[in-house]
Amino acid sequence: MIDTLAARLDEAAVSHTAVAQFGADAGLDVTTAYAVQEALVARRLDRGEALVGLKLGLTSRAKMTQMGVDEVIWGRLTDAMHVPDGGTVDLSGRIHPKVEPEVAFLVEGGEIAAIAPAIELIDSRYVDFRFTLPEVIADNTSASGFVVGPWRPVPDGVDNLGVLLEVDGRVAQVGSTAAILGDPRRALPAAARLAGELRDGWVLLAGAATAAVPLRPGAHVRVTVEQLGTASLRASA
Repeated sequence: MIDTLAARLDEAAVSHTAVAQFGADAGLDVTTAYAVQEALVARRLDRGEALVGLKLGLTSRAKMTQMGVDEVIWGRLTDAMHVPDGGTVDLSGRIHPKVEPEVAFLVEGGEIAAIAPAIELIDSRYVDFRFTLPEVIADNTSASGFVVGPWRPVPDGVDNLGVLLEVDGRVAQVGSTAAILGDPRRALPAAARLAGELRDGWVLLAGAATAAVPLRPGAHVRVTVEQLGTASLRASA
């Protein structure tokens, strides 16, 4: 079952065609879902991609309550998902993409070595962007792409920095880093506990500071995090 579900999700991503939700008959629970995720990402690695980090999801208390859980979820990042700061995202390879503002950490020696503003591009492979908790875990937590702004030393306090998400120069979302586990630095021990391995040089996306917004063709997206600076991307027309 694990390989079959991973193959369905991989085909959805490669063909840019949404797959139907697996449903209760699939018997998918959280433990099995992570096994599907591992098999799914293994297919990408077999095609020549390399792991470059991890991402956390459901890092806000509101999201946890909505999904009926008390723990964050995590997914894997590969080099093919990386978009240079200010770069262009090809929307022809996406199903229904959305963007959300994040904080990124650079991991060295099991510690946070640097911090940066970031953008995560999410793109659920399920029809209508609907899924259960195990389904989104299996789908590598909707991971699709990420942008990391300039790295800088971690300020003394990052637990309540203002976050602004702009699309085409207009404010789309306003939030705070407090939405990320109360303090985004808590993402490091959470990721280490859940994933068990954090390699030197990896990027850790700590979680979204606001709700995601749809990414439309030709849109210019900019994220500003107080004290940290900006990160941006442009969607292909």
